[in-house]
Amino acid sequence: MLLQVSNISKSFGERELLKDCSFHIEEKEKCALVGNNGTGKTTLLKMITGVLNSDSGTVSLQSGRSLGYLSQIDAVSSDNTILQELTSAKQDILDEEAEISALSLKMKDLSGDELESAMKRYSFLQHDFELKNGYAVQSEITGVLKGLGFTEEDGNSICDHLSGGQKTRVALGKILLTRPDLIILDEPTNHLDISSIEWLEGFLRNYRGAVLIVSHDRYFLDKVVTKVFAIEEGSVRTYDGNYSGFSEKQKALRNARIKAFLNQQEEIRHQEEVISKLKQFNREKSIRRAESREKLLSKTERLTKPAEDREIKFRITPALESGSDVLSVENLSKSFPGNPLFQDISFEIKRGERVALIGRNGTGKTTLLKIINRMEKADSGYFRIGTNVKTGYYDQEHQVLHNEKSLFQEMSDAFPMLDNTKIRNVLASFLFTGDDVFKLIGDLSGGERGRVSLAKLMLSNANFLLLDEPTNHLDTGSKEILEEALNEYTGTVFYVSHDRYFVNKTATRIIDLCDRGIVNYIGNYDYYTEKRDEALLREGNVRDVNPLSSASDRESAKLKTSGNALSWEEQKANEAKIRKKQNDIKRIEEEIDRNEKRMDEINEAISDPEIATDAVRLNELSEELSGLEKQNEELMIKWESLST
Repeated sequence: MLLQVSNISKSFGERELLKDCSFHIEEKEKCALVGNNGTGKTTLLKMITGVLNSDSGTVSLQSGRSLGYLSQIDAVSSDNTILQELTSAKQDILDEEAEISALSLKMKDLSGDELESAMKRYSFLQHDFELKNGYAVQSEITGVLKGLGFTEEDGNSICDHLSGGQKTRVALGKILLTRPDLIILDEPTNHLDISSIEWLEGFLRNYRGAVLIVSHDRYFLDKVVTKVFAIEEGSVRTYDGNYSGFSEKQKALRNARIKAFLNQQEEIRHQEEVISKLKQFNREKSIRRAESREKLLSKTERLTKPAEDREIKFRITPALESGSDVLSVENLSKSFPGNPLFQDISFEIKRGERVALIGRNGTGKTTLLKIINRMEKADSGYFRIGTNVKTGYYDQEHQVLHNEKSLFQEMSDAFPMLDNTKIRNVLASFLFTGDDVFKLIGDLSGGERGRVSLAKLMLSNANFLLLDEPTNHLDTGSKEILEEALNEYTGTVFYVSHDRYFVNKTATRIIDLCDRGIVNYIGNYDYYTEKRDEALLREGNVRDVNPLSSASDRESAKLKTSGNALSWEEQKANEAKIRKKQNDIKRIEEEIDRNEKRMDEINEAISDPEIATDAVRLNELSEELSGLEKQNEELMIKWESLST
């Protein structure tokens, strides 16, 4: 057991935020801490790390173990370069290297006891340096630098000149390089692009220490964690498995608790009726029976009614069915001064599809949606909206909302056919009740503005939804309700989202906008990640990646696309390189796992009293353990290099 949290409680004023929270983390475990906004996740992390004192309870970290903590507001402030700042995380190893070098020179001039003492010190340092994999320090630093989205040229940038997000990435890099026994991360993916998030997923999955993560990125948690601590009604409940497994178990457990409560309430009501009737008979025997039942009922441990989660109620029903061809885009191009976005892109969207548009920041995803919604003009090319298509638009910046209006005015002006009662009912279904409806749009939080936009979208009765980052500012429960609503929606959806879990749950097709061109993936996000390295793309070339399509279909699609295709030989060569890289990564991961299992066996054997007294056997096992640790460090560096 690496970390033990026992009966932690914390109140702020009269509000009891956390009560008797207990859980533990074992060595090498990858854990998540989840809960709705405001339930105390960050507060709990601060108490674990000593930043904040608890009102009661204890936190125990195993003696001699180290802990690294990245808060949401951590950022490096320094006049060092990024590379210098990352290198400082390995300063102890660099100091050892310098001392080894100095001793090597000094010993040439020593003799006798001084030489013997220096040789002992040299031997100790050399052994420790090798155990810490000192010879690979520079490669390790470069791997983290690139993995977190910096180029080698970026390494020369001064930290104080960086953006807030970049400074946070440097702080994260320093923690990863120190390799503590327990890494605690509060929203680590906030300032990372998708490629860096995927690198971090791999790093943490293969990390030899333990990890505790707070994150709203459900896909990230699914890929990394094997245990979930959930804050529920002020206490912590532990679930084994990843985020998806936790979500299903939590729903099942909550349903079971509700059912048990309702069943008990029904039984109590029944017993009270029986007692009342027995008393009405007014006979000695019936009164004794009534008193006996009352005594039993008084001893019944009453179940607490599970707290009701406030959830938005969201369902979109198209007013009419559109034609089969919903959207056709032909040779569309757009650029801004000094910032080319996309060029000559073409694609179609059919009725009933849910298409996710993904790509790096700056490729023009939001701009493309605005062009289709006629809020921007394309430089060239055109698009065509199909027959009977009624569009509904969700803007991540909520520019379609009017800051000077109240919620009630916003809804009544947009939908004048609705009466006051209907408007209030709709707003209530999005958690705006009572005097909330008279708040000004301009005074709302990002999450509240998002809920207003969703309410307008629901009332639009549109059969073609254009959504720009619809999950931004929504809590996890609201995201899941939106996912369910879109999956039940009978119309067509085209959306931009960085939320990979949301995309994975809702998309039937993915369009990747990159290098001024697009690639189609006929599947969800899991399928996209599986196939993207196999997809070959040249500028302006659109290629459908569909495992079910026939060879003739693929050839036909290839002939319809513009741009120059790679030759068959080039494609095969590239695909072979990709397969080799994937196989190398898989082989290294399997070798790391084998070594980890053997190391666990050795550690267990060393603790055996019989072996502990056998000096020869103990020495053999120690040497084998040291060799495996060194081998795994080298394998991790190779893995990081291949995964970058």
